[in-house]
Amino acid sequence: MSRRLSFQKIARRYVRRDVGLTAFLIGAVVGALITVIGLLPSAGYAEQDSISAGAAVYLPVVTKASCSTDMPRINAPKSSGDIPFERTAIAWFGKVSPTQNYTDIRVGYNANELYVYLAIFDRHLWYDDNPSPQTLTQWDAVTLLLDTSGGAALSPSSWKFVAQLYGDRSPQRRAVYRGSATGWQQTSVVFDARPGWRGNALNDNSASDRGWAMGFTIPFSSLGLSSAPPDGTAWRMAVIVHDRDTRAGPPVGDQFWPPQGLLDAPGCWGFLNFGLPSYQTSATPTGSLIIRRPTERSPLVPDADVGGAITNQCPGDENHIWNEWGNRNYGRAPDFNIQNQSDVSDWPCFAKYYVTFPLDGIPRGKVIVSATLTLHQFGGSGGTDRAQPSWIQVLVAAGDWSEQTITWNNAPIAYENIGGSWVSPIDRFSWPGVPRTWDVSYAVARAYVRGEPLRLILYSADSDYHSGKYFVSSDTGDWNIEGRPRLEVRWGEVR
Repeated sequence: MSRRLSFQKIARRYVRRDVGLTAFLIGAVVGALITVIGLLPSAGYAEQDSISAGAAVYLPVVTKASCSTDMPRINAPKSSGDIPFERTAIAWFGKVSPTQNYTDIRVGYNANELYVYLAIFDRHLWYDDNPSPQTLTQWDAVTLLLDTSGGAALSPSSWKFVAQLYGDRSPQRRAVYRGSATGWQQTSVVFDARPGWRGNALNDNSASDRGWAMGFTIPFSSLGLSSAPPDGTAWRMAVIVHDRDTRAGPPVGDQFWPPQGLLDAPGCWGFLNFGLPSYQTSATPTGSLIIRRPTERSPLVPDADVGGAITNQCPGDENHIWNEWGNRNYGRAPDFNIQNQSDVSDWPCFAKYYVTFPLDGIPRGKVIVSATLTLHQFGGSGGTDRAQPSWIQVLVAAGDWSEQTITWNNAPIAYENIGGSWVSPIDRFSWPGVPRTWDVSYAVARAYVRGEPLRLILYSADSDYHSGKYFVSSDTGDWNIEGRPRLEVRWGEVR
């Protein structure tokens, strides 16, 4: 297949360095004090869970919308200058199949603008030869929905940005609408929508393509703001991917983030929080616990790789990648890969990691002081002369899953991203590997007060090729117990 790219440097000004990809970048706890630094889903009341003393944390707030009261959120990191592509917040939705699309969402912002980048796995790429604002979404296109008031109903604070796939920037293939009491009204504000694609050819039935991308850049001034919202501000946000697989049509169907989203109901959209959640407490540690799988066949600490696992790295067979890749289970593998990049044609290399830690060993009525996730790295894709460091993000899963059945297509989406750590390539190691750590205190405190296990996902927003990082899983042999994923939790007393 040709690796043609239609739009040069799609995300070049948002990357930290030239990565060589010139064609396509890209009950409450007693006495606890809660500081809400981001609005959570409602204009009503904070949910009854509470995080321990002194916490600064995003908490869900209940809305009056008919959708779920606890919608997924994207916590966008702020940049002081150009927005680094690989540090943008990552989220995703959809499935991989011959007739369904999967989408990675990346979000970042600086003082002047919001950046939302969508990378879409799509087998057939079609645009309209004679576009009009009314027909843009009948072809391959994306709709970005924002509500800057965080409200539940359409209002002048609601915005709809639409952009259709094309080989270059195309003003006639984009439109913007503003909400009102009577629905969406087309308007005109400054924003950029930069497309890119990978495959055989646009508007062509002769072979499979791999996918496409759209990068939105929206100045805050276009939304009536003088600068970026203060840290902790929450907007409503949703994304719709529109798909068409033949010239004759009809459109295949729309896919939403969040999955229960509705076009005209901001109360059914997810949340865009400005800034990452943080957690701290002044409690003194009085106890601690290390949680990991005790034996190879124990059901504790289930984990799984999905997608481009180490044994399924970058397969090229067209039947496999569109029909089998997204439905394979690697829950018993002794190792796993975490990988992403900006070249969407290489999506069969991408991989996420899911892991669940039970928290019932922590006594009730305590204050979580800190929690650290440790993984042991033993290798990676590409030679050390080519591989680059990866900012591997840690996220909270939006639902439960089974180690025996989880796949890329059925795995739960992320409820929210909470932070990340740099992971460098390694050129030598000794077992159990090189320890890599993530601060997951916020996520543990949230799960603990809810009485839930800690369900984590690790993924990246990398731009570089050869970005895969290989780690030891819970299913490694008992000779390598020290290499298994480990959660260390410290707790104190409620004051």
